Amino acid sequence: MVLKEKIQEDLTTVLREKKELELSVLRMLLSAVNNKETEKKTKIWKEKPELSPEEIKKDGQLTDEEIFEVIASEIKKRKESILEFEKGKREDLVKKEKAEAEILQKYLPEQLSEEEIKKLVKEAVAKVGAKEIKDMGKVMAELMPEVKGRADGGLVSKIVKESLMR
Repeated sequence: MVLKEKIQEDLTTVLREKKELELSVLRMLLSAVNNKETEKKTKIWKEKPELSPEEIKKDGQLTDEEIFEVIASEIKKRKESILEFEKGKREDLVKKEKAEAEILQKYLPEQLSEEEIKKLVKEAVAKVGAKEIKDMGKVMAELMPEVKGRADGGLVSKIVKESLMR
């Protein structure tokens, strides 16, 4: 089953069960996915105007990997909000954002542990022959396709930086 269909099915389920928080999170997520699909279809249409509307619609569907990116982006927004709400001492909103992030997290593949990331970073550093901090871009370019959707980019970046500063 495609991820988008799973999210739509879950939306129907939480709608029946009257789970307000999940309902709003899944609606927001589907909206974000649909916006990204519209963006993709528009880009395809501009690049290849000779395609039929059916072909554009088919080619404009997001892959699961692209949906993972949308979900990760939404989780990142929640994490940023949590930091701001903590500064403002708004525990009620912190709790809500954390709950939303947890709901979104369920749709991502299992996340890599810090140890697994460190191992992958070590391999990537060796593969590109990185020796200093200015090689960080090369390491990240090598690493990101492998960890996309399975690890927080900020954490990966931090680990790469630490490994190159040694």
